[in-house]
Amino acid sequence: MLVDDHFVVRAGLAGSLGLEADIEVVAECGSGEQAVEAFQRHQPDVVLMDWRLTGMSGVEATAAIRRLHPSARIISFTVYEGEEDIARAVEAGVAGYLPKSSSRQDILAAIRAVHRGEDVFPPSIAAKLATGRVRGRLNDRELTVLRGIVRGQSNKEIAAALGLAEVTVKFHVGRILEKLGVLDRTQAATTALQRGILHLD
Repeated sequence: MLVDDHFVVRAGLAGSLGLEADIEVVAECGSGEQAVEAFQRHQPDVVLMDWRLTGMSGVEATAAIRRLHPSARIISFTVYEGEEDIARAVEAGVAGYLPKSSSRQDILAAIRAVHRGEDVFPPSIAAKLATGRVRGRLNDRELTVLRGIVRGQSNKEIAAALGLAEVTVKFHVGRILEKLGVLDRTQAATTALQRGILHLD
Protein backbone atom coordinates (compact mmCIF):
# COMPACT_ATOMS: atom_id res chain seq x y z
CA MET A 1 0.00 0.00 0.00
CA LEU A 2 1.30 3.47 -0.92
CA VAL A 3 0.55 6.50 1.24
CA ASP A 4 1.58 9.95 -0.01
CA ASP A 5 -0.40 13.18 -0.36
CA HIS A 6 1.18 13.92 -3.74
CA PHE A 7 -0.62 12.13 -6.57
CA VAL A 8 2.41 12.30 -8.88
CA VAL A 9 4.61 10.57 -6.28
CA ARG A 10 2.02 7.81 -5.75
CA ALA A 11 1.55 7.34 -9.48
CA GLY A 12 5.29 7.14 -10.08
CA LEU A 13 5.80 4.61 -7.32
CA ALA A 14 2.80 2.53 -8.38
CA GLY A 15 4.01 2.45 -11.98
CA SER A 16 7.53 1.47 -10.96
CA LEU A 17 6.48 -1.20 -8.46
CA GLY A 18 3.93 -2.58 -10.90
CA LEU A 19 6.79 -3.69 -13.18
CA GLU A 20 7.86 -6.23 -10.56
CA ALA A 21 6.33 -9.72 -10.82
CA ASP A 22 6.37 -10.27 -7.05
CA ILE A 23 4.92 -6.89 -5.99
CA GLU A 24 1.33 -5.70 -6.34
CA VAL A 25 0.06 -2.29 -5.24
CA VAL A 26 -3.29 -3.06 -3.60
CA ALA A 27 -4.15 0.47 -2.45
CA GLU A 28 -3.06 4.11 -2.76
CA CYS A 29 -3.93 6.74 -0.15
CA GLY A 30 -3.49 10.49 0.04
CA SER A 31 -3.96 10.96 3.80
CA GLY A 32 -3.28 9.28 7.13
CA GLU A 33 -6.97 8.79 7.80
CA GLN A 34 -7.42 7.04 4.45
CA ALA A 35 -4.38 4.86 5.21
CA VAL A 36 -5.85 3.55 8.47
CA GLU A 37 -9.16 2.76 6.77
CA ALA A 38 -7.53 1.21 3.69
CA PHE A 39 -5.21 -0.95 5.77
CA GLN A 40 -8.15 -2.57 7.52
CA ARG A 41 -9.84 -3.20 4.19
CA HIS A 42 -6.85 -4.52 2.21
CA GLN A 43 -4.48 -5.89 4.90
CA PRO A 44 -1.36 -5.20 2.78
CA ASP A 45 1.89 -7.04 3.51
CA VAL A 46 3.94 -3.82 3.40
CA VAL A 47 3.05 -0.12 3.59
CA LEU A 48 5.22 2.68 2.16
CA MET A 49 4.19 5.66 4.32
CA ASP A 50 5.07 9.31 3.78
CA TRP A 51 5.81 11.25 6.99
CA ARG A 52 4.25 14.60 6.16
CA LEU A 53 0.56 14.23 5.31
CA THR A 54 -2.37 16.61 5.48
CA GLY A 55 -4.29 16.05 8.72
CA MET A 56 -3.10 12.87 10.42
CA SER A 57 0.67 12.58 9.93
CA GLY A 58 2.42 9.47 8.68
CA VAL A 59 3.73 8.73 12.16
CA GLU A 60 0.25 9.11 13.68
CA ALA A 61 -1.21 6.86 10.98
CA THR A 62 1.55 4.31 11.58
CA ALA A 63 0.85 4.27 15.31
CA ALA A 64 -2.91 3.95 14.69
CA ILE A 65 -2.45 1.06 12.27
CA ARG A 66 -0.04 -0.70 14.62
CA ARG A 67 -2.49 -0.39 17.50
CA LEU A 68 -5.14 -2.15 15.41
CA HIS A 69 -2.72 -4.54 13.69
CA PRO A 70 0.50 -5.03 15.74
CA SER A 71 2.05 -7.17 13.00
CA ALA A 72 1.72 -4.44 10.34
CA ARG A 73 4.95 -3.85 8.41
CA ILE A 74 5.39 -0.17 7.59
CA ILE A 75 8.27 1.69 5.97
CA SER A 76 8.57 5.42 6.59
CA PHE A 77 9.31 7.00 3.19
CA THR A 78 10.13 10.67 3.61
CA VAL A 79 12.29 13.68 2.81
CA TYR A 80 12.83 14.22 6.55
CA GLU A 81 16.04 12.69 7.88
CA GLY A 82 16.46 14.45 11.24
CA GLU A 83 17.26 12.45 14.38
CA GLU A 84 13.92 13.27 15.99
CA ASP A 85 11.97 12.41 12.84
CA ILE A 86 13.61 8.99 12.79
CA ALA A 87 13.16 8.43 16.54
CA ARG A 88 9.44 9.27 16.37
CA ALA A 89 8.93 6.90 13.46
CA VAL A 90 10.70 4.09 15.31
CA GLU A 91 8.59 4.73 18.40
CA ALA A 92 5.46 4.51 16.22
CA GLY A 93 6.58 1.06 15.11
CA VAL A 94 8.03 1.37 11.61
CA ALA A 95 9.99 -1.57 10.25
CA GLY A 96 12.09 0.64 8.01
CA TYR A 97 13.02 4.24 7.23
CA LEU A 98 13.85 5.27 3.68
CA PRO A 99 14.75 8.74 2.40
CA LYS A 100 12.78 9.73 -0.71
CA SER A 101 16.13 10.20 -2.41
CA SER A 102 16.63 6.39 -2.31
CA SER A 103 17.23 4.62 -5.60
CA ARG A 104 14.58 2.39 -7.16
CA GLN A 105 16.68 -0.67 -6.33
CA ASP A 106 16.99 0.39 -2.68
CA ILE A 107 13.21 0.87 -2.45
CA LEU A 108 12.55 -2.56 -3.98
CA ALA A 109 15.13 -4.20 -1.73
CA ALA A 110 13.61 -2.53 1.34
CA ILE A 111 10.06 -3.64 0.48
CA ARG A 112 11.21 -7.23 -0.03
CA ALA A 113 13.32 -7.24 3.14
CA VAL A 114 10.50 -5.84 5.28
CA HIS A 115 8.14 -8.42 3.76
CA ARG A 116 10.59 -11.12 4.89
CA GLY A 117 10.34 -9.78 8.43
CA GLU A 118 13.60 -7.80 8.44
CA ASP A 119 14.01 -4.20 9.61
CA VAL A 120 15.56 -1.77 7.13
CA PHE A 121 17.50 1.29 8.33
CA PRO A 122 20.26 2.48 5.98
CA PRO A 123 23.59 3.19 7.75
CA SER A 124 23.12 6.99 7.64
CA ILE A 125 19.67 6.67 9.23
CA ALA A 126 20.83 4.18 11.88
CA ALA A 127 23.70 6.49 12.84
CA LYS A 128 21.36 9.47 13.33
CA LEU A 129 19.00 7.34 15.41
CA ALA A 130 21.87 6.27 17.68
CA THR A 131 23.10 9.87 18.05
CA GLY A 132 19.64 11.08 19.02
CA ARG A 133 19.31 8.42 21.70
CA VAL A 134 22.62 9.44 23.27
CA ARG A 135 21.76 13.15 23.43
CA GLY A 136 18.44 12.74 25.20
CA ARG A 137 14.93 13.77 24.23
CA LEU A 138 13.06 16.96 25.05
CA ASN A 139 9.86 16.63 27.06
CA ASP A 140 6.56 18.18 25.94
CA ARG A 141 7.04 21.42 27.90
CA GLU A 142 10.56 21.86 26.54
CA LEU A 143 9.28 21.29 23.00
CA THR A 144 6.62 23.97 23.52
CA VAL A 145 9.23 26.46 24.75
CA LEU A 146 11.57 25.51 21.90
CA ARG A 147 8.75 26.22 19.43
CA GLY A 148 8.58 29.74 20.85
CA ILE A 149 12.34 30.13 20.48
CA VAL A 150 12.15 29.03 16.82
CA ARG A 151 9.41 31.64 16.28
CA GLY A 152 11.78 34.30 17.65
CA GLN A 153 9.84 34.95 20.87
CA SER A 154 11.57 36.24 24.00
CA ASN A 155 11.36 34.43 27.34
CA LYS A 156 8.81 37.03 28.44
CA GLU A 157 6.64 36.44 25.35
CA ILE A 158 6.85 32.66 25.73
CA ALA A 159 5.95 32.96 29.42
CA ALA A 160 2.90 35.10 28.62
CA ALA A 161 1.74 32.74 25.87
CA LEU A 162 2.05 29.67 28.09
CA GLY A 163 0.87 31.23 31.34
CA LEU A 164 4.21 30.57 33.04
CA ALA A 165 6.55 32.68 35.15
CA GLU A 166 9.46 34.11 33.14
CA VAL A 167 11.94 32.42 35.50
CA THR A 168 10.31 29.06 34.71
CA VAL A 169 10.75 29.63 30.99
CA LYS A 170 14.38 30.60 31.61
CA PHE A 171 14.88 27.27 33.42
CA HIS A 172 13.37 25.36 30.49
CA VAL A 173 15.56 27.26 28.03
CA GLY A 174 18.62 26.24 30.02
CA ARG A 175 17.57 22.58 29.93
CA ILE A 176 16.93 22.83 26.17
CA LEU A 177 20.39 24.27 25.50
CA GLU A 178 21.95 21.54 27.63
CA LYS A 179 20.07 18.69 25.94
CA LEU A 180 20.75 20.02 22.45
CA GLY A 181 24.41 20.66 23.26
CA VAL A 182 24.29 24.28 22.10
CA LEU A 183 25.32 27.62 23.60
CA ASP A 184 22.49 30.01 22.77
CA ARG A 185 18.92 30.39 21.52
CA THR A 186 19.95 30.94 17.89
CA GLN A 187 21.90 27.68 17.86
CA ALA A 188 18.96 25.97 19.57
CA ALA A 189 16.57 27.10 16.82
CA THR A 190 18.97 26.06 14.05
CA THR A 191 19.65 22.67 15.64
CA ALA A 192 15.93 22.03 16.22
CA LEU A 193 15.25 22.44 12.49
CA GLN A 194 18.34 20.52 11.36
CA ARG A 195 17.59 17.55 13.60
CA GLY A 196 13.91 17.44 12.74
CA ILE A 197 12.79 18.22 16.27
CA LEU A 198 10.52 20.91 14.80
CA HIS A 199 9.55 21.83 11.25
CA LEU A 200 8.61 25.20 9.82
CA ASP A 201 5.11 24.99 8.35
